[in-house]
Amino acid sequence: MPLKAVLFDMDGVIVDTEPLHRKAYFKMFEEFGIDVTEELFNTFTGKTTLSVCNELIKHFNLNVTPQQLIEKKRSHFKYLFGNDPDFDLISGVRKLIENYYQNNVKMVLASSASMTTINWVFEKFDLEKYFIGKISGADLKESKPHPEIFELAAGISGEEKENCIVIEDSTNGIQAAYSAEIFCVAYQSEHSKNQQYDKAQKVISDYSEIHFETSDSWFK
Repeated sequence: MPLKAVLFDMDGVIVDTEPLHRKAYFKMFEEFGIDVTEELFNTFTGKTTLSVCNELIKHFNLNVTPQQLIEKKRSHFKYLFGNDPDFDLISGVRKLIENYYQNNVKMVLASSASMTTINWVFEKFDLEKYFIGKISGADLKESKPHPEIFELAAGISGEEKENCIVIEDSTNGIQAAYSAEIFCVAYQSEHSKNQQYDKAQKVISDYSEIHFETSDSWFK
């Protein structure tokens, strides 16, 4: 089947916000006296901030509201977004997006991030013109690994799921694509450690591997 639509995750796929989120989360953990292990933190990948904060409150029996945790984490993230010198697009992703755009492939952003964060990223890196739609965590009833996010994104594209691919970097996101029965390309990022790629149809470490011109050879 020809490739007609690409459903992009954002964190760790389009833009390198994972290190910023990590720094912001751990600053928040420190302020609230929460001792989060690496093992526990890795299970949060791909989940909404609300979902993570609800889990933290339950796991550590915290006497705070999810909103208190969210606001503190978001405050740290906003500062880092504007001031961290290492913050940039993932290598090769702008060329990939431009390549799909030039070949009339529809693109939908399907991220668990807040729409505020998505809009910050799109404005900072001038991405708005390439995408026909954006989904944020607030649009979802269920968090990844539930397939809802990619089912919605495929619907926005107006294309059959058989003509879509998902680009993901997390275990939860890959499982969501798998459950939605959409072809998944797993991007093996240096910032997405300890993730499982076995349910992805293709695993890459360089975006040049999935330019439109090559899609006939791997997208079937």
